[in-house]
Order: sequence, then C-alpha cells, then structure tokens
Amino acid sequence: MTEHQTKKRIVGWREAIAIPALGVEEVIAKVDTGARTSAIHAFFVEPFTGEDGRDWVRFGLHPLRKKQEPELIVEAPIKDRRNVSDSGGHTEERYVIETELHVGDVKVTAEVTLTDRETMAYRMLLGRTALRGHFIVDSDLSYACSEPKLHPKD
Repeated sequence: MTEHQTKKRIVGWREAIAIPALGVEEVIAKVDTGARTSAIHAFFVEPFTGEDGRDWVRFGLHPLRKKQEPELIVEAPIKDRRNVSDSGGHTEERYVIETELHVGDVKVTAEVTLTDRETMAYRMLLGRTALRGHFIVDSDLSYACSEPKLHPKD
C-alpha cells in the first residue's frame, strides 16, 4: 500500500453524514462511486436573489430515511446549474451548492446537487468527487466511518 493510500479512511457502502451548514445533524448517504457529484433530497427548490446580490436557493430537506419529519428549510448560495443524468439515463437540470460534509471525523468540502429523492432508499448519495483523496470504499462494510445516531441500523 502506498503512503498516499494509507492516509485515506475506509468508508462502507453507506455512511451517516452531518452537514452543519445546512443544519443537518445526520443523513444516511449511499456511497456511489458511479455518481460524479453528490446529491441530496430536496422536496422543493426555490431560487432567489440574496441580500448580497448573489443567486441563492432555498430548499426543503427530510434528512431521516422514510420519514417526513423533521422538515428542514435551508438556504445556500448557488454554485452552478448542471444537467445530471441519473442511473436510468434521464437527464435533469439541477442546482449545485457547495458545503462541508462531516463523514466521521473527516471534513470534506463537496459540491452537492439538489433533487427529489423521496422515492429512493437513501436521501443522499456521496459521489466520487467528494470521496477522492479522502476515502477508500469497502463495499463489504456499512457505517465504517460513522455510526448512525438518529437512524435505526438496518
């Protein structure tokens, strides 16, 4: 193993993630090396011009799996708008924000797209650009970096 590889933490196929800037204490993310950018569930997305004159987005989050509560309404500056293809090949234009993710004791700044994941098993995907340089994925493991506190382990 190279010196560079030994500095990386091992993550499992799913991890409990905190996003302090959005007020998210915990969201369970499926680790998805097939997804370039991370994505989080937003049940509504509303762009607006912030007091600073920049483009912002307000969106609603349901961070807990299979639950509608709590309901968080959060705001963040818009970094970009991109066409993103999902695993079924459907393309959707999404807002992109940049925020700090806490995966265990590792803090990563990542781009996150906003999309409706209500029908998906996990409210967040952790994509490969957020993983790059920080993590090695072991698909045999679950919660290798971060045990869930608010979610029952299943």
